[in-house]
Amino acid sequence: MPDLSLLKSAAPYHLISYGTLLGSQVFQSFIGGIVAYRALPRPQFSSLQQAIVPIYFSMQAALPVILALTYPGERTAIGSRPSGLSGVLEQQNRLHVLTPLLTILVTGLANLMAVGPATTRIMKERKHQETRDGKRSYDAGPHSKEMQILNQRFGRMHGVSSLLNMATGLATIWYGMVLAERLQ
Repeated sequence: MPDLSLLKSAAPYHLISYGTLLGSQVFQSFIGGIVAYRALPRPQFSSLQQAIVPIYFSMQAALPVILALTYPGERTAIGSRPSGLSGVLEQQNRLHVLTPLLTILVTGLANLMAVGPATTRIMKERKHQETRDGKRSYDAGPHSKEMQILNQRFGRMHGVSSLLNMATGLATIWYGMVLAERLQ
């Protein structure tokens, strides 16, 4: 029987939060999004992504805060180092703990608060333009000048979101490597 007193410490919540963050990133980026894009007609895929992506970005913004709050202090032969936010802010942890957590937080917030909503607005504008043009944005050309501009804007914003998501993923892996090193 496992020692249930461990549940009183932050360690299991830290690991569960990290696993949730990494798992959701891998699933959304490499499995769920790709499978949905291939399996669903474009309008249904768009509706699904509009429902899932804000939750995904919210998780990317919230989980690094939980990771910082539950950061496990280091135990050494001569004592222990602070845990939680004070441990994250310690000088020796700033590069390998604080930096990836801040990167995850900032990129997640950028996608949640700015890039994601801007992309959604452009998608809605394209939908209205489709009605005016009588042609879908993803149909073969030629497209109206307005649709060409909207398609370019969407492509740019989607690209920015993808780059932010990639930075979030790399920072999450970096932080995971720091955790793994501490467990050796």
